[in-house]
Amino acid sequence: MATRELPKSEWQSYFDNVSRQLKAARAELEVASMNLGDQIETEWVSIYGMTYDPKDDLVEFVLEGLDHLIRRPKQIFIDEGAEWLVSVEIVDSDDVQYIAKLKQVLKQSEA
Repeated sequence: MATRELPKSEWQSYFDNVSRQLKAARAELEVASMNLGDQIETEWVSIYGMTYDPKDDLVEFVLEGLDHLIRRPKQIFIDEGAEWLVSVEIVDSDDVQYIAKLKQVLKQSEA
């Protein structure tokens, strides 16, 4: 696996492409900050979409039973294998980290 930072200019198109692939994928969402420590927001539920809205400057994860908004993201990292997207890490303006791990990996070439 290799981690790379996704340039802000690619956020919207990248998440749009990934969201088209999320057929029967499951995800776990973890939140980590100095104040909260590491907390699992939700474990291995269906994920329906990931979007970036440049107008409101927010990332949205749409999961079964949870619509999670991340306001003012400043960095996005993706973990990829040779052919697979495995996780997405978002750091917001308060340095809170949000990590979405995908149980069913997605083909990178299609994401």
